[in-house]
Amino acid sequence: MTGDLSRRALLVGSGATAAMLASGAGARILPSSLQPLIGPGYRPTDRDELGMWQQMQRVEEEIAGSNLLIKDEGVNRYLQSLIGKVGGPAAKDMRIYLARIPEFNAVMFPTGFAVVFSGLLLRMRDEAQLAGVLAHESSHFLLKHQIRQWRDTKRRTDVLSFTTMLGGMAGGAAGVYTGDLAQLAQLGTILTLLRYNRQLEAEADALGIKLIAGSGYEPLSMSQTWEQLIGEIELSARVRRKRPDRGYSIFSTHPAPRERMIDLRQSAAELTVPGRPYDRGRERYLQAIGRVRPTLFDDQVKLNDAGATRYIIETLAKDGWNGQLRFYEGESLRLQNADAIQDRAALSYAAAVAYPDAPADAWRWHGIYLLKSGRRDEGRAALQRYLTLAPSAPDAPFVRQMLVS
Repeated sequence: MTGDLSRRALLVGSGATAAMLASGAGARILPSSLQPLIGPGYRPTDRDELGMWQQMQRVEEEIAGSNLLIKDEGVNRYLQSLIGKVGGPAAKDMRIYLARIPEFNAVMFPTGFAVVFSGLLLRMRDEAQLAGVLAHESSHFLLKHQIRQWRDTKRRTDVLSFTTMLGGMAGGAAGVYTGDLAQLAQLGTILTLLRYNRQLEAEADALGIKLIAGSGYEPLSMSQTWEQLIGEIELSARVRRKRPDRGYSIFSTHPAPRERMIDLRQSAAELTVPGRPYDRGRERYLQAIGRVRPTLFDDQVKLNDAGATRYIIETLAKDGWNGQLRFYEGESLRLQNADAIQDRAALSYAAAVAYPDAPADAWRWHGIYLLKSGRRDEGRAALQRYLTLAPSAPDAPFVRQMLVS
């Protein structure tokens, strides 16, 4: 499928969070050994960095006008506020954009703007986990990783080829503006020029965890995020009856996930002050993303990756089941379109409507499954409840017709 391939192509871009998954890693870098290299109002002076900034300014213009962005003002203010809290000394100069792409990813560009993929927000259990991702991405900017990688790439790349890629930089970004995921893949290909090596990723981890600990967030949250991503990848592969790509070959320049998780745990132990309370911010996080969360779930379910969706839902449910989680559990099962699991889908919808926050659609599908099982009166009552909750739903006339027939 072209869209899926395009999303995957973008994952290998500059600073891609998911691109931290790969084989092999060096010695752990101590958080205490790193300090930001730039402060407020930083502007480059070297000629090559100035040229890079000029290219990226046009890229940001295109992204800022993209129809892939989620325009919810509350969520965007929240993200901007959070990166301002954990982004270090240059945090006030950073900009953040939320793209509606259901993948686990975040990208920091060389001029201090970041793009967060909506799939990342869905997977975070609390504010502390999201803060860890944003702090990691901010660290790439604070440590000037982009220009370091840029210069290294120029040394190793044919000059003509490199110049050609630079010329296509803004044109690739235009794919973002059009919303065409096939063109968006061009941007991902171009940004491989800035893909970070193992050393730079390890540095961003070390400074990132230092930033969140200093901001009062639970240091262990970063290792927990990667533990979740590993589990999702493995269950997705198992449900599809495929071997997980344990080598993560397309990310071969980046630290292995399990080694990275271990390093982050060790760093968290060093930074944790005994007796000090650390913030997780779960309720604050859920309130901030509440309005867009149904869209995030809808997009994930439509990927038809049953294993990944199951893992995400069960991970979020560790903090407590609710009607929304049970509903999307049912949606994922129903859309697999396998007779053997339709009874499980019916049970999920039945469980969803037992919660006060159950979406209206949970009552519709609960009613339909009750009718299919011959429980006519109960099914009609559930459908009537659906109409009460969503009287203007597109299918409301059809449902009313069902009830009078």
